[in-house]
Amino acid sequence: MKDETDIPAMMAELGARAKAAAAELAFADPAAKRRALEAAADAVAAHEAEILAANEKDMAFGRDKGLSPAMLDRLKLDEARIAGIVAGLRAVAAQPDPVGQVMAEWDMPSGLHIRRVRTPLGVIGVIYESRPNVTADAGALCLKAGNAVILRGGSESFHSSGALHACLVDGLRAVGLPEDAIQRVPTRDRAAVSAMLAMTGVIDVIVPRGGKGLVGLVQREARVPVFAHLEGIVHIYVDRAADPEKALRVVLNAKTRRTGICGAAECLLVHRDLADGLGADLVAALVAAGVRVHADEALARLPGTIPATAEDWGREYLDMDIAARVVEDIDAAIAHVRAHGSGHTDAILTEDDAAAARFFERLDSAILMRNASTQFADGGEFGMGAEIGIATGKLHARGPVGAEQLTSFKYLVEGAGSIRG
Repeated sequence: MKDETDIPAMMAELGARAKAAAAELAFADPAAKRRALEAAADAVAAHEAEILAANEKDMAFGRDKGLSPAMLDRLKLDEARIAGIVAGLRAVAAQPDPVGQVMAEWDMPSGLHIRRVRTPLGVIGVIYESRPNVTADAGALCLKAGNAVILRGGSESFHSSGALHACLVDGLRAVGLPEDAIQRVPTRDRAAVSAMLAMTGVIDVIVPRGGKGLVGLVQREARVPVFAHLEGIVHIYVDRAADPEKALRVVLNAKTRRTGICGAAECLLVHRDLADGLGADLVAALVAAGVRVHADEALARLPGTIPATAEDWGREYLDMDIAARVVEDIDAAIAHVRAHGSGHTDAILTEDDAAAARFFERLDSAILMRNASTQFADGGEFGMGAEIGIATGKLHARGPVGAEQLTSFKYLVEGAGSIRG
């Protein structure tokens, strides 16, 4: 590797190595990729103590930097989260290999037989902030889909990401796959991010994983395609026909389980008929759980609430805060989500099938849920083993980006000496 202070030279070398590795991975044996991920999982389990020690360095760095409790929670690793990383690697390993899957096939009157088959994208760049598990998730999914990846983790997770990356490389080495298939930018220097965004002809797609500042920067400056969501402004609408017990359980989980993830609920919408009953109960439960409820005029009379301002609608708190509003009916809820949502995840709580169908039909968020916590909005909970991010754009990938979404396709056309008249 070249001098790490010479960022352009370093990134050019990483890119050249990634392209060479991608060319080999495009036709790698699916069994070899599976074994590499299983070996990586074994390595993470075996090196748990070293990974936790590396993470403690990152936690100290984060505390010194003044990260919020929610951000420190995103950064923290413990035995349970490492077990989750190991399980995620094994889950991705066990999935069907998407490369070469026949998506469709047909015959033409001309005698041509045509197949559309999945093929790797090539080289993927992943730029992320504090969550070190993204190192394992992104590396595993890119490898499964036959792509090489260049990982650029945040300065906060520098040591943790390095320890996890070493385990991924151990897996590649164990089965003889190119070690350059999963590379990590070995510097905190932000110039490396700018360099990645300009690597046209090398990186085929960039996936940013982090807050609004990072994602906005990538979307503004990238000269290569981007899979991203800018914010997770997640709404839960409690319909007139909601089940009270389900609503209390789901709303509390959606807000408080982990406040720093993009699937955390940020706005509660309550049907007017429930304002003095279930709506008041939900607000009281949130306040009792330590949530700061930024309430509209109809709910601000309730104990422990904070009067909402115009800035609270469409705000991603990523903390123990939620906006709360009474709406006239389901159409008013839909209008609010359209005006203030980010197209990430929105949920309805209702026992009315027609109301649920209307909500699903008239909103176009990447993920829409009924009677379920929005904390499920990630690929691991969708059966993808893991996900590299949630895409809210409308081209190519949308929603959780798993291995299958990290492929493109090509057409394989066969004839029998066929000519065109």
